[in-house]
Amino acid sequence: MNSTDLADLMEELMAKALVTSSGRAARTIRGGHEHALRETVIALRAEHELAEHAAPHEATLQVLRGRVRLIAGADAWEGASGDHLTIPPQRHSLLAIEDSVVLLTVSNDVP
Repeated sequence: MNSTDLADLMEELMAKALVTSSGRAARTIRGGHEHALRETVIALRAEHELAEHAAPHEATLQVLRGRVRLIAGADAWEGASGDHLTIPPQRHSLLAIEDSVVLLTVSNDVP
């Protein structure tokens, strides 16, 4: 059984995000392309974003720290620590309103 200290990981990733030009840092804590489920912790510095991208499979987003805005077409959702959202199956982007850490869970299409 694997275990991850999320509090330590959030601190580590946010420290990296604060000094990178992209304003983000991430680490996959479970899964990968050979598994049915992948979980990735992503830290985003305030006013930085994950640019618009496709959502090929089912995905959820849990806000672990901070505040974010998920934008999908004409729809937008603001979430704060503790909020959970099912990501719509369309192109979307994620903006950090303040320094934030999220947990992205994606199902993979495994044969």
